[in-house]
Amino acid sequence: RVYDGKVFALEEHLDRLIDSAKALAFEEIPTRAEVKKALFETLKANGMRDETHVRLTLTRGEKVTSGMSPSNNQSGPCLIVLAEWKPLMDSSGKAVGFSKPQTLITSTIRRNTPSCLDSKIHHNNLLNNILAKVEANVAGADDALMLDMQGFVSETNATNFFCIRKGKLLTPHADACLPGITRGIVIEVAKELGIPVEERNVSISEVYSACEAFTTGTMGALVPVGQIDGRSMTHGVGPLTTKLQAAYQARTKTQGVPIE
Repeated sequence: RVYDGKVFALEEHLDRLIDSAKALAFEEIPTRAEVKKALFETLKANGMRDETHVRLTLTRGEKVTSGMSPSNNQSGPCLIVLAEWKPLMDSSGKAVGFSKPQTLITSTIRRNTPSCLDSKIHHNNLLNNILAKVEANVAGADDALMLDMQGFVSETNATNFFCIRKGKLLTPHADACLPGITRGIVIEVAKELGIPVEERNVSISEVYSACEAFTTGTMGALVPVGQIDGRSMTHGVGPLTTKLQAAYQARTKTQGVPIE
């Protein structure tokens, strides 16, 4: 995401892109310099210096014929830079004003485990997440909270999940969920503020009785959650959530890679 002429957490995003490509056995991977050049050229060509969300997608490139084998991709990788004018918003497309909380439902669709597809690989194979989002749409909710195969909370269909109980910030282990970059920064910020953080198995009943909850992601940063499966959080937008939002936004003002 672009904030005031800088790309926030760019190096972390490039780490994840390259690590994921290696895990997927890409034969060729663009260098960090090549990705940055393509990114900056796109942003400058469109005059994008703020309120911009960028999605980087790396494919194996053009195929010589149909089929599943990567050996059919013989033209080298293809990097897609999708930059959009987009203020902070949740995954439903609603602008984030840091005051209106989301409504979630628990999906019947389970999140992948590492034995099926490791969530630490950032990829586009998100059919189970899409099916969960369909359930949320049908229920009139903003998003769906997904559980892992053991029944513990994993993440939503589009974002990482946090809740606050008895003054502690809880978030699921990054086993069946993406170890998101915003998630990691929020954990760092919380520790700097002296807020106790626990990464552990979190049951849905614990979430129902939480004081506060919020989701994290590049598109919306921190978005409060006010209700899950008809159960309201004690605070729709609680004091710790507000404190973390402010601290995160302060970091975006001082960190980032300038658009060159």
